[in-house]
Parts: sequence; structure tokens; C-alpha cells
Amino acid sequence: MKDPVQPADDAAREIVQVLLGQMRHCALAVVDKNGHPSVTRIAGLWHDGRILTLVSDLSSHTKPLRDDGRVSVLIGEPGKRGDPLNHPRMSVQGKAQEVDKTVLAKPWLAAHPKSKLYFDFADFRMFAIDPSGAALNGGFGKAYAITLADMG
Repeated sequence: MKDPVQPADDAAREIVQVLLGQMRHCALAVVDKNGHPSVTRIAGLWHDGRILTLVSDLSSHTKPLRDDGRVSVLIGEPGKRGDPLNHPRMSVQGKAQEVDKTVLAKPWLAAHPKSKLYFDFADFRMFAIDPSGAALNGGFGKAYAITLADMG
């Protein structure tokens, strides 16, 4: 049987760039304190080859981000019409690490202006997720293995 997952081509790389460029929210999966996967919706931003997110210490996913850092992020929203599974989405695996939010305030606040209300709160911190690989579902019958080079 032929492997349905193909290497990325120009069309797949274009979908990847659109998904990353439009991302403002995504689903984040971490490994919780019991060793189970835990998924939540977060604000996100693709910036300089990394996914940024701003999280509160009150969030259940902050401790796993700090302690373990292994994550998976699902990017892409279903369209307003048609089968949601027909719309492109990408799962990105990577490692999160805390970064200085003041250095990244300008791009973050440009993408998420409402977060200015709480950006400077002491319990909010920023994490950067360095991708290690990704899988793109570009729609029905369009499965691609995505490399870091494909992500730009």
C-alpha cells in the first residue's frame, strides 16, 4: 500500500505559510502531571520561526510548559461552510521554553491588541515553541510531512 503522506510540494508549503501567517489562536497539547495529554485553546503567533504564546500561572498548562516543554499545537480553523475536516490544518510538534515577554511585546501586541489589558501582569509569561516537525492535512486526500524548511 502506498504511503498517503507525501513530502511537501509548493502547494503544501503555500498552505503552511497561510496557516502560520493567519494564526492568532490554536490548540495546545501538553503532558499533564499524571502523564496524560491535556489540550487547551491558546492565543498564538508565528514569529521568527517559532510559535509564541502568552499564558497565566493560573492556567493548568503553564506548569507542564515549564517542567516538560514537549508540546503539540494544532493550527487552522474550520471554514464557515462545508465539512470542517475538509479545511487545512497542521499539527506542529516542538519544545516550549519561557522567553522574555518584554522583548516580544511589539509583535505580540500588534497581533493581539486586547492582551494589552493583562500583558504586564506579573502572573503572565511568554513561551516560545521551537518546532521539531509538523504534519499538514491540506484537505481531503492531501496529507504532507512538513519539515522546518517548509515552515520558512
